Amino acid sequence: MVDMMNLIGVLVAMLASLLAVIFVYPRVVSFAMKRRIVDNPDARKLQRNPVPVMGGVAVFFGLAVGLFAVGIYDVSMPLILDALACEVQFEPLNVVGILPMFLAMSIMLGVGIADDVSGLSPRLRFIIEIAMTVMLIFWTKTSLNDFQGLWGVDMVPLWVSVPLTIVAVVGVINAINLVDGVDGLSSGYCIMASAAFGILFYFTGDYLVLMLCSLSVDSLLPFFFHNVFGKKSKMFIGDGGSLMMGVVMSTYVVSAIASGSGSEKLVANGFGVVPFTLAVMCVPVFDTVRVMIMRILRGTSPFHPDKTHLHHLFIELGYSHFGTTISELLLNIMVIMAWYLTYKLGASIDVQFYVVIGVGLLLTAGFYKFVKVNQVRNTAIFRLLQSFGKKTHFEECSGWLRLQEIVDFK
Repeated sequence: MVDMMNLIGVLVAMLASLLAVIFVYPRVVSFAMKRRIVDNPDARKLQRNPVPVMGGVAVFFGLAVGLFAVGIYDVSMPLILDALACEVQFEPLNVVGILPMFLAMSIMLGVGIADDVSGLSPRLRFIIEIAMTVMLIFWTKTSLNDFQGLWGVDMVPLWVSVPLTIVAVVGVINAINLVDGVDGLSSGYCIMASAAFGILFYFTGDYLVLMLCSLSVDSLLPFFFHNVFGKKSKMFIGDGGSLMMGVVMSTYVVSAIASGSGSEKLVANGFGVVPFTLAVMCVPVFDTVRVMIMRILRGTSPFHPDKTHLHHLFIELGYSHFGTTISELLLNIMVIMAWYLTYKLGASIDVQFYVVIGVGLLLTAGFYKFVKVNQVRNTAIFRLLQSFGKKTHFEECSGWLRLQEIVDFK
C-alpha cells in the first residue's frame, strides 16, 4: 500500500508537470522571439533560420511545478486519509531531499542561458560545473563511493570517490550538452534515459528519484514534439536546457551507484548496476570522449566546436534530423540490449561491464570510422547507408504535416 501511495504521488506530479509545460511553452517562444534570444544559422549550424533557444526554461518550469505538486501531495494526503478515517500507511516522497539537485539545475540553466545570450568561455563554464559538483557532493554527502560489486570492489575511500564523482558529473553534463545538435536528439535521449533509470529506481524502491525520472519524461515530451514537428512553434532546448538536463542525468548516475542507493539487492542477484548505468549513458558519453580525443590529437582544444559528432555523420549521410535522432537512439538501445542479454545469460558483473565497453566502442567510434572509410572508398555499403538516409525525410508526408498542424500554435 505504501508503494501504491507513492506511485499515486508520482502520477499527480506527472500530470501537473505535463500541463505546466503545455501552458508555458507558447509564452516562452513568444518571449524569446521578442527579445531575439535565438540561435542564428552559420557555417557550423544545421538550421537555416533563427530559432528560439529557451526550451530549457519551459522544461524547467514543468519540473518545478511537478516538484511543487509533490510537496502539496505530501502535506495534504495525511489530512485527507485522516478525514476519511483510512488506516493506510503513508510515507511522504519528501521532495526536500531533491532541493540540492534542483538548485544545481537552476545554476546550470542560468549559466546556459547566459551562454546562449552573450557567450561564455568554455573555461568559465568548466569551472562553474566543477564548483557546482563539489557543492552537491558536500551538501548531499553523496558520491560515487561504491562500485556495486564491479571488480569485487564495494566501498571506496573519500579521496577516490570525490574526484571520480567530479569527473563523472562534469563529463555527463558536457556529454548531454554536446549531443544537442539536431532536432529531438538531446530531449529524445533524455526521455529514453529517464525511462530506463525510472525502471531501475522502481525496483530499488527509490521513489524520490523515480519521481524525478517521471517528471523529466513529462516535461520533455511536449518540448520534443514542438522541437521535432513544429514549424512556427519550434524551439531549441539551448545550452541552458542541455546543461540543466545534464545535471538531471548525472543525478541518476550518482543515485544509482552510491552506497545506500538500494541497488545492493539487485547486485546480489547478479545485476550489474555500473554496467547498466554505462549502457544507458553510452552513446553521448562515448561519442563525446571520442570527439575530444580526436580534437586533442589534432592539436586543438577539446572544447573547440566542429562537425565530428555522430549526429554530424548521419546528417552528412543524408539523414533527416528525425532520422538522425532515431538512429542514435537505436544505437544506444542496442548497447542496453547487449548488456541485458549478457545479464540474463548469467554473466558476471565484470563481464557485463566489458561487454558494454566493447559494444559501446563498436557502435560509436567503430561505426564512425567504418562509415568514414567506406565514404572515402565510395563503397556499396556507403551508398546503401545514403539510401537509408534519403528514406528518413518525412517532412512532406501527410502524417508529418498533420502533426505539424497539431503542435503549431493557432
